[in-house]
Amino acid sequence: MSNYKVGVLGPIPRDHITTHRGEVIEKYGCATHTAIGLAKLLETDGTVYPVSHVRKKDEQAVKEILATYKNIDTSHVTSHADQGDIISLKFVDQNNRLEKQTGFMNPILPEDVADLLDCDVFVCVPITDFEIPLETLKYIKANSNAIIIFDAHGPTNTCTTSGERLTKFWIDRDQWLPYIDVLKMNLEESKCCWFEKEYRLENLGHFDEEDTSHLPALAGHMLDHGIKSLIVTLDSNGGAVFFKNGQGIHKEVVPSIKVDHVVDTTGCGDSFAGGLGYGLLTDATDYIKATKYANALGALRTQGRTFEVFKSRKETDQLILDTYGSL
Repeated sequence: MSNYKVGVLGPIPRDHITTHRGEVIEKYGCATHTAIGLAKLLETDGTVYPVSHVRKKDEQAVKEILATYKNIDTSHVTSHADQGDIISLKFVDQNNRLEKQTGFMNPILPEDVADLLDCDVFVCVPITDFEIPLETLKYIKANSNAIIIFDAHGPTNTCTTSGERLTKFWIDRDQWLPYIDVLKMNLEESKCCWFEKEYRLENLGHFDEEDTSHLPALAGHMLDHGIKSLIVTLDSNGGAVFFKNGQGIHKEVVPSIKVDHVVDTTGCGDSFAGGLGYGLLTDATDYIKATKYANALGALRTQGRTFEVFKSRKETDQLILDTYGSL
């Protein structure tokens, strides 16, 4: 029997969500989706270690939710600084939302992961630019053989003094790439990572939401600067996967897993990252299989408001088989 160890780094924010149908949901989000989705797939084959900082008033409730899953170890969820993320999300349609942030966790530093360096995979799911500093990735890379999966949602989002969450260019991107193995992002975030040396004023902030023409050049640049795979989520169109092989750069779009009724898309990206983590445990270079698991967890996340949406490994494997014909 395997005994995998997976670290999940990121905030566990108190989310106040207004859906596109006007329903109000309050729950803990972000790294909880990643950790629980992974735990359901790992079953008795490993342990998930969420690493997060929360407010003292939230610590017990967060740990009670995670303690429901026997293979989640909550010892690295701490509240020493009494700081944690608080997020307000108002969806204007199924995929687009207005965001405010009024609470901020203290960053995850090297000392927070010092006794987890024997993990097989680290899944990093920051949602704002301060939560997982570059020094932490450097420390992991220097002291661990783990695969590092990183979500670009963090460095492409910032928060103003009035609580507005805004996207931004990831200007120092190339400093981070040598310390990331698999970089995951959505299409909007990819355009925050691929910028001209000088932008015309009238072009700033105007992104064509359907345009993917920049992705091959972006992937080529990133693969040349340290990462092993770039995976860009394309909403209902699935995930575009890029990696180098003997013939150059391989690109493949892994179609999404279709769902009949979307209830709540909050946490889909975090769940997707968890699926990548699970898929790469058994084969560190099978990015296509990993993206199938990522698509599965992302699709399952949309099916309800609770963590009951995540299924067992057998059920998730069957969902993948039904969609793709193979794992």
